[in-house]
Amino acid sequence: MGKLLDGKAVVVTGGGRGLGEAFATHIARAGGSVLVNDIDGELADAAAATIREAGGVAVASGHSVADPAQAQEIVELCVKEFGAIDGLVNNAGLNYEALPWEDDAAQARELIEVNVLGVMYTGMAAVKAMMAGGGGSIVNISSGASLGQRKLGVYAASKGAVASLTYSWALDLEDAGIRVNAVCPLAHTRMVWKSERSLRACPPDRTPARIAPLVSFLLGPGSEGITGQMIRCNGPQLHVMGQPFLKAPILERESWDTETVQRAFDEVFNAHLENYGLEKRVPPLLRKWTDTTRSA
Repeated sequence: MGKLLDGKAVVVTGGGRGLGEAFATHIARAGGSVLVNDIDGELADAAAATIREAGGVAVASGHSVADPAQAQEIVELCVKEFGAIDGLVNNAGLNYEALPWEDDAAQARELIEVNVLGVMYTGMAAVKAMMAGGGGSIVNISSGASLGQRKLGVYAASKGAVASLTYSWALDLEDAGIRVNAVCPLAHTRMVWKSERSLRACPPDRTPARIAPLVSFLLGPGSEGITGQMIRCNGPQLHVMGQPFLKAPILERESWDTETVQRAFDEVFNAHLENYGLEKRVPPLLRKWTDTTRSA
């Protein structure tokens, strides 16, 4: 494979197991020095020890990304141990399934604090250090669920926020020499085990190790000039995801009221409604025209 990341210092959050451990291991094999962070300090220690036993360079951190002071300490520890931070993989995350009327507010808040604020806190700390060091690369872990998925409303919202953050930071940081991209992985991990639907879509051979090369690539010099992208990999498939856009036609008038809005939909927009969610469900208004089970 070569030493793609020789001399690079990288933080991987949520690196104690699953995808994060695979990312950390691959980065180390590519020559990078890795700070393996996980809220479960024992898992972080074990993952870092495994990397060192294989001849790599790694240290562990048990800090919580959901606390801004601890997120800062993660980055400071990387700089202290390795002299810099060249890359950040914002992987730490939570997931659960719930229908909207069954959701739990405390559980939802905890997920958002890790999946959204944790990415922001760790990313903001890393950006400051990267700017002082002349640049770097941030890889945020988003999800195809950001397009909308049944029983994953809070999780999907958190990953949609990560996608929007990726686009915005890419714009803000390009001139500073910092690339910001997002990976939408699908791999056989604990998150998949919780869902029969996900298990059907993700067999055991879709291991986290199959996603890791993409993350290492985005951290390395070969990805210079690539920023603001959402890239999905499910093991065998790799593709760039489309981004939201302003869809034509765009109607314009001096002012809008409910009557003219109604006319706009009746006469124009009803024919342009978008299929929604990851499954691309047809809107109810159009379903009668596409339902092949209905009699003519």
